[in-house]
Amino acid sequence: MADPQFIIGTSISEMLAGMELDGEDPHTLDLGTNYLLYFLYDYLPHPPVSPTATLFPSGLPLLPDGVDRISRLPDAVLRGIVSRLPAKDAARTSALSSRWRPLWRAAPLSLVDSHLLPDGGAAGQFPIGVPSPRAVTAAVSRVLAAHPGPFRCVHLTRSTMEEHRGEMSRWLDILVAKGVQELVFANRPWPIDLRLPATIFGCASLTRLYLGVWRLPDTAAVPRGASFPNLKELGLCCCVMEDHDLAFMLERSPVLEFLVLMGSQTGVGLRLVSHSLRCVQLGFTMLEDIDVVDAPRLERLFQWQIVSPGQVAMNCSFRIKIGRAPNLRVLGYLKPGDQELGISNTVIAGAKECIVPSVQILGIEVQFGLRNAVKKVPGFLRCFPNLETLHVYSRRISEESTGKVNLKFWQEGGPMKCVVQSMKKVFFYEFQGLRSEVAFLKFIAERGRVLEQMVVVVASKCFSSGEDNVRAKLKPLTSANWSSKACKVELCKSTRTEPGSPIYSNKIASDFGFADPFDLLEYH
Repeated sequence: MADPQFIIGTSISEMLAGMELDGEDPHTLDLGTNYLLYFLYDYLPHPPVSPTATLFPSGLPLLPDGVDRISRLPDAVLRGIVSRLPAKDAARTSALSSRWRPLWRAAPLSLVDSHLLPDGGAAGQFPIGVPSPRAVTAAVSRVLAAHPGPFRCVHLTRSTMEEHRGEMSRWLDILVAKGVQELVFANRPWPIDLRLPATIFGCASLTRLYLGVWRLPDTAAVPRGASFPNLKELGLCCCVMEDHDLAFMLERSPVLEFLVLMGSQTGVGLRLVSHSLRCVQLGFTMLEDIDVVDAPRLERLFQWQIVSPGQVAMNCSFRIKIGRAPNLRVLGYLKPGDQELGISNTVIAGAKECIVPSVQILGIEVQFGLRNAVKKVPGFLRCFPNLETLHVYSRRISEESTGKVNLKFWQEGGPMKCVVQSMKKVFFYEFQGLRSEVAFLKFIAERGRVLEQMVVVVASKCFSSGEDNVRAKLKPLTSANWSSKACKVELCKSTRTEPGSPIYSNKIASDFGFADPFDLLEYH
């Protein structure tokens, strides 16, 4: 894989020429860019309207008198109906009758560019190499110009913005002037660092904003009074940004509750000072460090697959500092210990002194085959004295095990208050049958006084030698002297055939209806 810093600022023609000189197949660039788009679209929110929705239940009989009672509803109700239709269907309502004719222009419109395709976007995302659909770009321009606004939501993800810079600028001008609540604005590469117009900071009506594959505007040139006074959710996906640009956007979003950083292309330091943020998600992102300075409403902080600046290997070192976050309940996946490249991974600053009493649900990723990694786990657990639910993902290692960690290690590892006094649930994923894994689980079983549930998801590889092999590996656990006699133990076989990262759902992570966003067993 090419160095991300090299890719940024490089045109597609330069990339192709360079690949040919190096003897590489240019078609691999299309594959890589398609993967980037697949990743991007997976993290963008779904539109609130769908062209495939059932508008009228089939087989439902019409009223016998044939009277159109819907048209008798008040204008406010009818406008609400129209605003929940795709743009095409909303415009078509004007042909129903004179009663409906003016409603679509008076209703907050939902515009999704993929819905303007002949198939309504059912064929999926366009692969790289296919020309940008100019008919869709032109249709977007017509709809934005014809409708007086405001717009309920606008999703623009199908255009190669480099080919339509003029239209792109006009679209933002129109949205600033007419108002938009939800905006999803993604550039189809190449390039992958096209500068986003600073006009975006004029969209004061925004409540939800997702940007994909852009270079953020130079905030030094943005007017001092520019802000997002109503913005509650911000997603920056595959974007190029500097520390001060990210800090500027957070500072100018006084009511922001949800922050998503996915696949950032440049290393940034995240410094959280916000009295409104409730949930932060960081994934596949180049980060220098995370500093939670003052976030009194922060309840959930997620990080996984972090990239260290200057490295293309995943899971490189960076530091988490937790300052004032009195309501932080959910945290993970943290990674104590060393990684495959021997680089120190996620470390809570001042682990011996750092106590986060508010955390109740924690996710950690541990390489139980590496002694140096396992040795860091007790220090991490001591940081969370009131922990109630622990999720442990056992990552496979590529080399031989570097030292055994037995039950004696855990027994002599010093007091872990959460294990003895507060831990009620333990979920252990991808159990491989290592002695250090069994020793850890046995320690929890024999020390957990209030333990109610232990779930062990056994890696499918363990079953290659038969179920008797699995029973033999777990025998020390079944013969343990359990401190909590009421604890229920559940064993199940993993559905994964290849090693990877913990299963994670970005949609569930931000859904506060799920009390434990790491517990996806029942969900799946």
